[in-house]
Amino acid sequence: MKAEDLFHFGIVADDPRAARDELSDLLGYSWGPQVGGLVPVKLPTGDAVVTLECSYSVTTPRIEVVASVPGTMWQATSGVHHLGYWSDDVDADCAELERQGYSVEATRDAPGGGLFFAFARSRTGLLVELVTRAAEPGLSGCWAPQH
Repeated sequence: MKAEDLFHFGIVADDPRAARDELSDLLGYSWGPQVGGLVPVKLPTGDAVVTLECSYSVTTPRIEVVASVPGTMWQATSGVHHLGYWSDDVDADCAELERQGYSVEATRDAPGGGLFFAFARSRTGLLVELVTRAAEPGLSGCWAPQH
């Protein structure tokens, strides 16, 4: 993991549209499409399927606004929810975070094996999202300017 692999700051909001509008009005952000759907994840309590909906800013530094999912780690906070990093090996990077004292809060399996993403929290509360770099070509459409 490297600092230059940071690709977004994540915000979770009960009202994602209002959060996007506020960032647009105040700071001039523009947004890609809202994407999402049912996502199978592994949580400390076991397997679950959650509805994850988000949109990424076209403007940089990139912000992801995620719709709150009550009863999960995707609940609205009073600031940045997580830092999202590209990972060439989510499994290995997640294991390294665990060796550093992070606790894994959620993972999603990748098609064909391994992890697609993982969320891990430090002892001080920092939440890091690792996303497989293989997803970059597909995800980049989420922050392409809309015409």
